[in-house]
Amino acid sequence: MMKESLSTGSDEQKEMTFWEHLDELRGTLWRVLIAIVVTSVAAFAFKDVLFDDIILAPKSKTFITYQVFCKLGEWLSLPSLCIDPSQFQLININLAGQFTSHMNISLVAGLILAIPYVLWELWRFIKPGLNEKEIRSSRGAVTVISLLFIMGVLFSYFIVAPLMINFLGGYTVSSAVSNQIALTSYVSSITLMTLLMGILFELPVLVLFLTKIGIITPKYLRKYRKHTMIGILIVAGIITPSPDIFSQMVVAIPLYALFELSLAISGRMYRKKQELAG
Repeated sequence: MMKESLSTGSDEQKEMTFWEHLDELRGTLWRVLIAIVVTSVAAFAFKDVLFDDIILAPKSKTFITYQVFCKLGEWLSLPSLCIDPSQFQLININLAGQFTSHMNISLVAGLILAIPYVLWELWRFIKPGLNEKEIRSSRGAVTVISLLFIMGVLFSYFIVAPLMINFLGGYTVSSAVSNQIALTSYVSSITLMTLLMGILFELPVLVLFLTKIGIITPKYLRKYRKHTMIGILIVAGIITPSPDIFSQMVVAIPLYALFELSLAISGRMYRKKQELAG
């Protein structure tokens, strides 16, 4: 009975016209848009929490990242790990600057909060076009992709963004020039870095897909392992504020672990393809 119902459902999907598929896509996009708007409005309503407790928190000495780093600095006898982020002043120089920043942050927060639902809606749209084997192999994909994105966002917020803010906010070309950072610049830097890191953490999923369709292989990734390590160390050295190796490793190790995870996933997928081909 189950086989009959599956085949019947498959036949019904095949009978859908182009315009019916387009209508389904339009409905999916509308639900995604509504979800993002709802979560963005909710974020907009909690302005004090959004700014004082989240966005502006990395500028305070009481931020948890700075406290942990300072404790580690005392333990490792590295005073440079005690970071003082209050080396610059935030100012607003545009009439609508604060309102614009509020809107932008609310939209980004709404997108981050809505990501699991957005991915689930997209999965619901493409699922009818997959066969039973593809559906089984893709089970849990929405959860994994959502978790990777959230991990990237948290890594950026608690590690990368505070180090970047401290380095760029305290960087001076001369003692005669003081730093007064525009609020819009501060907000855009944090949101851009957070979204980029969330996307970067999707690397294992991207590698899995590219390996499955035959574009890359584990051998190719191993070939550029050293290049990747050097690139990660360069990036870590740029965004970390102090010259000690510890703060650089705090950024570099998770990023390199992400690459190794992607390599392991690629190897497993490649072996599975070889077994099926054999």
